[in-house]
Amino acid sequence: MPRRRLTARALVKDVWLLGRLLCEAIEASDGRETREIVERVRALSVTGRRKTSPRLNDKLAPFCADIPPRTLKRVVRAFSQFSQLVNIAEDAHQARVQRFGIADGEPAMPGTIARSLSVLAAAGVEVEDIRKLLSEAVVSPVFTAHPTEVRRKSVIDIEQELARCLSRLDQPGLTAQDADRYREDLERATTTLWQTNSLRGRRLQVMDEILNGLSYYDSTIFRVIPEVYGALENQLRASPWSFGPDALPPFLRMGSWIGGDRDGNPYVNGETLREALRLQSERVFSFYLRELHSLGAELSLDDRYVKVSRDLQRLATVSPDRSEQRRHEPYRLAISGIYARLAATARKFGSTELVREPVAAAPRYQNPTEFAADLATISKSLIANGAEKIAVGKLRSLQRAVDVFGFHLVSLDLRQNSEVHQRVIHELFESVRPGTSYEALAESDRIRLLTEELRSFQLLVTPLKTYSAETMSELSVLREAAEAHKHYGSASIPNYIISKAATPSDLLEVMILFREVGLFRPDEPEAASVNIIPLFETISDLRNSHNVIQTVLATEAYRTYLKALGGKQEIMLGYSDSNKDGGYLTSGWELYKAEMAFIRLFEREGIRLSLFHGRGGSVGRGGGPSYEAITALPPGAVAGSIRLTEQGEVIAAKYSNPALGRRNLELLIAATLEASLLPSDAQEPDPEFLHAMEELSELAFGAYRSLVYETEGFERFFWEATIIGEIAKLNIGSRPASRSSSRRIEDLRAIPWVFGWSQSRIMLPGWFGFGSAVGQWLTGHPDGLQTLQRMHRDWPFFQTLIANMEMVLAKTNMALAARYVDLAPDAPAHEKIFARIKDEWEATTAALLGITDQASLLENNPALKQSIHHRFPCLDPLNHMQIDLLRRHRAGERDQDTEEALHLTINGIAAGLRNSG
Repeated sequence: MPRRRLTARALVKDVWLLGRLLCEAIEASDGRETREIVERVRALSVTGRRKTSPRLNDKLAPFCADIPPRTLKRVVRAFSQFSQLVNIAEDAHQARVQRFGIADGEPAMPGTIARSLSVLAAAGVEVEDIRKLLSEAVVSPVFTAHPTEVRRKSVIDIEQELARCLSRLDQPGLTAQDADRYREDLERATTTLWQTNSLRGRRLQVMDEILNGLSYYDSTIFRVIPEVYGALENQLRASPWSFGPDALPPFLRMGSWIGGDRDGNPYVNGETLREALRLQSERVFSFYLRELHSLGAELSLDDRYVKVSRDLQRLATVSPDRSEQRRHEPYRLAISGIYARLAATARKFGSTELVREPVAAAPRYQNPTEFAADLATISKSLIANGAEKIAVGKLRSLQRAVDVFGFHLVSLDLRQNSEVHQRVIHELFESVRPGTSYEALAESDRIRLLTEELRSFQLLVTPLKTYSAETMSELSVLREAAEAHKHYGSASIPNYIISKAATPSDLLEVMILFREVGLFRPDEPEAASVNIIPLFETISDLRNSHNVIQTVLATEAYRTYLKALGGKQEIMLGYSDSNKDGGYLTSGWELYKAEMAFIRLFEREGIRLSLFHGRGGSVGRGGGPSYEAITALPPGAVAGSIRLTEQGEVIAAKYSNPALGRRNLELLIAATLEASLLPSDAQEPDPEFLHAMEELSELAFGAYRSLVYETEGFERFFWEATIIGEIAKLNIGSRPASRSSSRRIEDLRAIPWVFGWSQSRIMLPGWFGFGSAVGQWLTGHPDGLQTLQRMHRDWPFFQTLIANMEMVLAKTNMALAARYVDLAPDAPAHEKIFARIKDEWEATTAALLGITDQASLLENNPALKQSIHHRFPCLDPLNHMQIDLLRRHRAGERDQDTEEALHLTINGIAAGLRNSG
């Protein structure tokens, strides 16, 4: 029997096992009655979902409403945890498939490095093409702190232990005794999970977000990144190209916004930036010191039995370790000396605690290159003296880690809104040239003033002036960045993102601010060290983005600045706000068009283009499978460089354990190789497809804007028919839900916008407008359905767009959504709006089924269909209980149990949907 079927059975078994263990923990802690209520709710939910009728489950809703208040919070907790346990089982299943799921003789899975190299070889790609690409490549997932990860760190730790317990049960040759022991570990972890509070007692602080992000390095990334490099090197050596023994350049690097993203977050400042950098550095030094200690224990080689190189002997001689016991163990002496030097370096960088104290004081390393050189000395000596197998083990992994992480661990991006820059620049000009009125100037006059100023060595900032708190805060952050470059190196803060970029002056303003703190010097333009990255977010800004970049590239000062940075410009594309502004279809199409326009522009200008994709977890914010999203980009859009954000709950879903982390990073590398090196003519879309998409987008844009921005009462509908008001009060992140105090949709951040629709199971940002667009378009194109079917078959962009929308439609539940609408006081007006939404959902579903030639959603995606089958019996009860809790809460029942139960439903629904924010 193929192992793939065996692993599918194992998934069902894991779901059943974890559910049973949780029920046993509930009974042990809360009694038989609570367990029976939980099991009754689940049975009703399962039965209801088996019905062919789309009607609301007529038994589940009233049963949930009648649960005694003293028991309700416990039942809510149970289903919230059930949702997360299904996630754990699915993640363990995915890891199992990676290890065992490919039967002998079958091709490798799409998205694996082995398969990608096979595809490239078949396409005639030469070894030099791969070598050149990897020498310039950048593959960088960037962690952000957006607040859709609603769980406490303590709960995440317990869930990771549960995942480890499940993976131990997959070990080959497991004895019955070991299996019993691991099941007991599972029981203990499940009981701990049930008896641990999953709600935060206070709102998350920026420091909490920094530490949460760093925790994934200890659990996953430190181990996985060296593994991924090693796997790629091994695959290349075994490939038809015979790549050679050279180590790959460190093209795979982690990025972060946590502690540097100030857009809409008043709590990120110079102090938090400084502490973020220190914590990152402390984490990587702790890792290096642990690995050195372990390596020293391993390298017990005796110079009476093995030769060593002259350089290795020198390291042993200068080591401060004078132990008589180790005088014939030169490798241990060398490592002891390296440890002492690294410990001194760690203290210099602000580390307060060391893994172990060094044997004696030693001079610190000036930079990571010196540390790497000492490790290379050990490696070369081992290889030259018959111990290559030792050199390619733990030591090689440590060497790769130093290449990637340096002394700074992760590249931290800075981000701020363009409107803040404008206000700061206005204030600085007014302080030295009153009456300049910078903010009132036309764009052409702004550009002229800024370019003239960039030629001046005279600073605008003077200690003789007093500035506003906003200006002082911005200057403080930039001064800390300049200090970080001196302390950690320019790789510590390599990028500055401008949110809401809309004009050329937005980029030039940042150059002025860099000059004020020493990050840019007009007399030394070749010393530029920070990439200035515009983020284009709204539909109008995307449409105008080509003109903005074309204009700024014609500015001599900026062109010189780019040349100093290697002639490469990075541009960030905003999926979230473009979706909120124009809807799912139009957002996706305008992003695609902007990418094509940039590719043509940069080819003409002779400048390398790098795209940074601001994707969220949900489809409404650019989410969906990363491999498919990258390979569906326009030809030339990758060119060896891809950066994308990993946000909210997506970080845990992709990096909570080493198997998941490795799979995700391999997917990114595989997609980058294929998108960059496969012949582009095979990827060029049919002009007929482009024309059809333009027309469909305009129709969808009109339908979406008509509902969201032109329908009277829609703003009130959103706030009353979703849980957005309660979400805004949750302790789920350090930044406010809106950019201002208003309730306008324009001011609402994209994350709570999508999160609110997800909780009510309407999922509107992931599909609205498509059905209307297709229906109208087909009336003018008699053969249009065949065209759309060909687009779906032959165009990766359209395939991905449809696949992601299908996932969202399958998670939508209009019967449940109707119960949320009933909560609103103005029922007639809200029912009218909801009727439009429901009609559009039906039209969109029908259009998708026609294009994909399916009788039902997910007919061609059995894996996702099975996932929904497992998780939605746990999810639907949470929605019913949330609705009843909302009704009580809005009626004035504000007791602690009601509020905590309401928050628990939010946790559970987010976990059950997986990509909700």
